[in-house]
Amino acid sequence: MTADAANEAGSRLLNLRVRGRLVPVTVVLIVAYLASRLLSTAMLALAWWLFPDAEWAHAYFATGHGFLGFLNTWDTRWYEQIALHGYPSHLPIDAVGDVKYNTWAFFPVFPGIVRVIMTVTGLWFSVASMAVATLFGGAATITLHRVLLGQFTRTQALWGALLFAFGPMSFLLQLGYAESTFLFFLFLALWFMQRKRYLMMIPFALVASFTHPGALALAAAIGFQGVHRMWRRHPIPRREWMTGIAAVAAIVAAALLWPVLVTTMTGDPSGYFDTELAWWRAYLGRVIFVPFTPFFLFYGKLFGLWGILLVVVVLAAVVFWLTRRSTRAYGADLWTFSAAYIAYLVAVFLPTQSLIRQLLPLSPLLGHPGLSRTRRRRIVSLTVAIVLQPVAIVVLWVVFPP
Repeated sequence: MTADAANEAGSRLLNLRVRGRLVPVTVVLIVAYLASRLLSTAMLALAWWLFPDAEWAHAYFATGHGFLGFLNTWDTRWYEQIALHGYPSHLPIDAVGDVKYNTWAFFPVFPGIVRVIMTVTGLWFSVASMAVATLFGGAATITLHRVLLGQFTRTQALWGALLFAFGPMSFLLQLGYAESTFLFFLFLALWFMQRKRYLMMIPFALVASFTHPGALALAAAIGFQGVHRMWRRHPIPRREWMTGIAAVAAIVAAALLWPVLVTTMTGDPSGYFDTELAWWRAYLGRVIFVPFTPFFLFYGKLFGLWGILLVVVVLAAVVFWLTRRSTRAYGADLWTFSAAYIAYLVAVFLPTQSLIRQLLPLSPLLGHPGLSRTRRRRIVSLTVAIVLQPVAIVVLWVVFPP
């Protein structure tokens, strides 16, 4: 393909014909994203009006019952503590010697950006945090579209991004959580991984690593990608070997650095893990973290042997789904990342109601042709996504923390 032909093909991918005119897909996505934010705001306002005295009024550090207070509850208050006061030099301890909830469980990039915006503009945290989250949510939507274009058709990529913007958990993209910021850097790193540009991937993966847990899956995905290429006997240039190994080393080092920083700042060698386990005690009591056990511990506590069997069945179903022929539509890059991220969740995450929020990095799965192959499927998929959003708001914002 000549350079002119390649540019023309790229132009067709990044433009849509609307009423006879070519419109950049980015413009379409920005308009759609703004519409999705208006819709989410209306749903959140309705929930606040219908449930004025619900659990959110007693959420962590809740400061008021107005709509702005409703939008800034749960973990947003932890980010506010970081933005205003930084991290503590000593871990808070309860009466029996256990580490209590504290801000070391939350990473610094998002509150750091919000702090800069607050300093420059003079905005309150509640306003600045939502502005940052909303802007990064739009950037994540556009970046996801680019990721999907690397594997799917133009229509499938567009609708995958739209389903992300209007999805059940998309209301979080405009609230003071780190999700949208994390997803932007994660998707950008994934975009470079698709193109085997591992050195360019590193800075975005590192920022993601200090924004929210989960970027470690990128390192595993690079490894899975390499194994897949060797298994298929695809040649791997020496340059890609070297840059891929460098990216894996950098991402793993970043994942290890945060616990080391917590130890250095607090003097507690297990400070980070003790902080994370503080949230586990509400569900499991005192436990020791062992990788790949949280799902079994949690559901075993709830349902005994039946809970453990349930986890086995669900994991077997996930493996079956990952190995189906229809799943190959994702291609090696998105498949390896999805498998790596699922493995990460199973290894380290306690599957409380927050599990649904933790599934957002799997949004590239929304590009599957099964969701958007026909006009009817596109309408059904979008309708289901929008209908489920108020359900998610009630369950995972009004009643329980997401």
